[in-house]
Amino acid sequence: MSQQRQIGVTVLPEYLQYEGVETVLDNLMKRAGVTAVSTSPYVMQLADEQTGVREPPADAGAGQVRLLDRPLWEGKRELWVKTSPSFVPDQSLYSGLRYQPAQADELTHSAGHVVAEFIEAAHERGLEVYFQVQAAIPPGYRVQFGGPVEEDIPRLPDGSLPRRRVANNGSLASPHIIEYQHALIRDLLNQYPDIDGLRFDWPEYPPYFLDSAFFDFSDHARQAAERLGYDFEQMRLDSQGLYQKLNGGLTDYDLENWLSEENQAANFPVWLNDHFPGASAMLLLKAQLSKELLAGFRKTMDECGKPGVELAPSAFPPPWSILSGMNYSLAAKYCNSVSVKLYGMHWSMMLRSYGDQILAANPGLSESLLVRALFKFLDITDWAHPTRLSEVYYPGPDQPHIAGPLAQERKILAARKLARPMPIYALAHGYGPTEDFRARMQVATDISPDGVWINRYCYLNDDKLDIIGQCAVGCNT
Repeated sequence: MSQQRQIGVTVLPEYLQYEGVETVLDNLMKRAGVTAVSTSPYVMQLADEQTGVREPPADAGAGQVRLLDRPLWEGKRELWVKTSPSFVPDQSLYSGLRYQPAQADELTHSAGHVVAEFIEAAHERGLEVYFQVQAAIPPGYRVQFGGPVEEDIPRLPDGSLPRRRVANNGSLASPHIIEYQHALIRDLLNQYPDIDGLRFDWPEYPPYFLDSAFFDFSDHARQAAERLGYDFEQMRLDSQGLYQKLNGGLTDYDLENWLSEENQAANFPVWLNDHFPGASAMLLLKAQLSKELLAGFRKTMDECGKPGVELAPSAFPPPWSILSGMNYSLAAKYCNSVSVKLYGMHWSMMLRSYGDQILAANPGLSESLLVRALFKFLDITDWAHPTRLSEVYYPGPDQPHIAGPLAQERKILAARKLARPMPIYALAHGYGPTEDFRARMQVATDISPDGVWINRYCYLNDDKLDIIGQCAVGCNT
């Protein structure tokens, strides 16, 4: 990793195909002034609703308002697509594994070369180049494609499967998921030996829905708990008790108690540990599983003779990281950096989904009190927040994000404190109106001395690229 402050943008291969490698690099360097880029090992083509998936991602329906800022084929700002690997996988690396790589096909052979060309051209311009891949969604090339078989899906405390998910992650304790990921790492580092780093997305249990915060009670997690010395049955019973409390047993008194500034001994973390210690223990187990996943990634990279290739995952910010299992202190032992997601549109989506479920399950609960508690616990804004859940929603392309600048700073500071001396990068999102992006980009550069990443090029019109360059002035001098 270079010593200058890193300014990176994720640009996925469809734009290399559509706009061209040199055009994309000209935009990123001349307008945005980047020092690093990230892409993924696939290529894309148009499809229809029956054979493809929506781009941009629909985020379990809430994100269907989202549109691309930079149109793709046929000038479309939303389209249905399918992908193929940009390389021919080495099948011998996956022999006997439950999960297999996507097969190379005609698109691989006709267009896959664009990824290697991008890596070479970016290096010629002095940029660092990373791959963004999924940490636990085989085959791992792109978020909307793939996923675990039923045996490897994380489970709720009662053993049931989740009803709704945004992130189709497998259990971090599944040996089948882990074995596949290690094979993928070997394959990618063999196929693309000049890559500077791997940016794994979601090496955790993403808590987009309330139910997702109660993972993982799969058989894989049970075996891991026993190996690590946790009382799995106590964790399961207490987590189920907490789940039932939030889904039918919650009262205004509980919320008032947790919100009380005068009675800090009764605040939620203390209350949780007192009343449901097994649920607190499950949070610790998730952190251990995330740590073991990252440690295995690092070990595999080293075994490939690539100790200099960076392990640079992206993850949820505090306090969501407590629920997801991303422990920044533990990650610092194995990672070169972690990018902390400041995705305001997801913050409001998650708060709304938690609130809708809790309110529906607890008739008579004060909606305004619940909203106040959620805003306090999740810490996503600096100003007066709404009092009704209907006023909290996934913003459209022309609507500003709810995230406040000080709230974003608190999250980055919390992650940096835990991660020292590992660098923490603010990971800003390009989605949203231009002036709102300007404000969020300025916040990201102000609060993140190690550097900033922006996801992704598809949401960055030329004005937004110019804003990145303006905000980054002085960062690398």
